[in-house]
Amino acid sequence: MAQATLLAVDDEPFFLHLYKDTLKQGGFLIETASSGKAAIERIQRGGIDIVLTDMVMPEIDGLEVLRVARATSNPPDVILLTGHATTESAIQALKNGARDYITKPFNPDELLHLVHTCIEQRRLLNENTLLKSQIQLFQRGQNLASLIDLERLLPQTLNTFLQEFGGGRGFAFISEREDRPDIKAQASMNDDEARALALSLPVRPSELTTMRLLGENEFTPQPGWPQNIHRLALFPLLTQGIAKGIVVVCNPSRSATFPKEPNLDNLQFLAEQCSLGFENACRFSGARELIYTDDLTGLFNHRYLHLAIEKEIGRSHRYGMKFSLIFIDLDHFKEINDTHGHLCGSKTLAEVAQVLRHNVREVDTLFRYGGDEFTALLVETDAAGAEIVAERMRSAIANTPYLQEEGICARVTATFGYSTFPDHSEERARLIDLADQAMFAGKLCRNAVRAAGETPR
Repeated sequence: MAQATLLAVDDEPFFLHLYKDTLKQGGFLIETASSGKAAIERIQRGGIDIVLTDMVMPEIDGLEVLRVARATSNPPDVILLTGHATTESAIQALKNGARDYITKPFNPDELLHLVHTCIEQRRLLNENTLLKSQIQLFQRGQNLASLIDLERLLPQTLNTFLQEFGGGRGFAFISEREDRPDIKAQASMNDDEARALALSLPVRPSELTTMRLLGENEFTPQPGWPQNIHRLALFPLLTQGIAKGIVVVCNPSRSATFPKEPNLDNLQFLAEQCSLGFENACRFSGARELIYTDDLTGLFNHRYLHLAIEKEIGRSHRYGMKFSLIFIDLDHFKEINDTHGHLCGSKTLAEVAQVLRHNVREVDTLFRYGGDEFTALLVETDAAGAEIVAERMRSAIANTPYLQEEGICARVTATFGYSTFPDHSEERARLIDLADQAMFAGKLCRNAVRAAGETPR
């Protein structure tokens, strides 16, 4: 603990000099105040460790000095000196938060011992408080490092950094492509504001290798940014030493600064734990994709279809949006295998998958359901939109020549059936069944598109 600063308060100059002479022997920094008012003004400026105050003084007495001292941030300890007051009043002061009391006239050695004891207790308390905060920091860091689900990791990481700054605004994003940030979490700002800020950060994500704290003279707010951005803190999400995303924290909208100045060592520790968790989550995500990916086409497989639909049902319930499911079955595909062999059949399936990719949006998801069947999950798409997409895919499949590298130039058609949430059903199994039934209804003529519940023709 640094050298302690003591404030001696007494309206009698004799005792002020006595305090000063006695306590200087203990190696303390001594300041004095000759009234309760002067003492309160000094205490409120901060930096005082112990207050020695007389109980009885004109206007503002020692009890009022004690009350003000206890109400300050990081309050000093108060030792009361009583001469004219009773011992009972001193004991009452102890109940109100005084550290101890001593009676006048006092033994200088007794005063020095009391002050040394008080300083030692403050030192131990500060060390315990520091240890407790370090343990809490370590636990928070371990929680971040152990999370392997990006959907949970990034919101918790953002919240942890905001706690270190005492509040503010922020967001977290992944940047596989710097022109298309994927916002994963945000606080006190909307998606559009977060995306505008991510696209025009003063530091490119790929160039950020360690945390950066920026003042307003180091960046220029751009159109679309949240209002009143004066401070930015950037924390890279690293995997294999490369930033694949960033956590951004900025000052609250009603303040030009953060509510509290963070400890840089704490921020660095949390940033390292965040990157460790992010790298683990990316590895887990890659392993999970292998489990849910079809080896032949590179599309997701039927195991992932059920998870994706459940997730989209939850999202649609929250935001009141529709989505559609399309089932696709290739027509007479057995003839490809019988005529050209199974290797050519497999190559044709991979080429059909590529055609499908070119005819849906990046936000949509494609699956190989099994054999020569495919599925498409179209987010924020109603029945009319699903019909348009299905017809576009049907036409593209029919008009594409296949196996050209093998010199064959085969032709393939497909039949489509679709269902829409919540128009046709709000249950996952029923949506799948209805789209499947619609596809089978189209098999009566093949190379067609049918909606759920549509009368076969």
